[in-house]
Amino acid sequence: MAPTKNNSGTSNRGFASMDETRQREIASEGGRAAHASGNAHEFNSEEARRAGQKGGQAVSENREHMAAIGRRGGESSHGGQSRSSSGSTRGGSSAQHAKAGSQSHQNDDED
Repeated sequence: MAPTKNNSGTSNRGFASMDETRQREIASEGGRAAHASGNAHEFNSEEARRAGQKGGQAVSENREHMAAIGRRGGESSHGGQSRSSSGSTRGGSSAQHAKAGSQSHQNDDED
């Protein structure tokens, strides 16, 4: 008997056709069963370190991907704004910064 099709043209059978909640329930049951039977692998800190290192190396080999990550980080930390001609990303003029700096050091002489 051929599997029935839903409106999107995919089969109504199998794990992938289930709703996400039911998939999570089944996966959770499998995880509990694996731990109960002693078949579940648990990383020790050395294995976890090596796995993370290996993943990081694989990602860093893709220079385009790393450049895109850097751009997104820069946009996030700088609010997507370009720097002013002085190179500062903070608000206020250089004169205001100089005045604030001198005021913050006035108490240094009072010791």
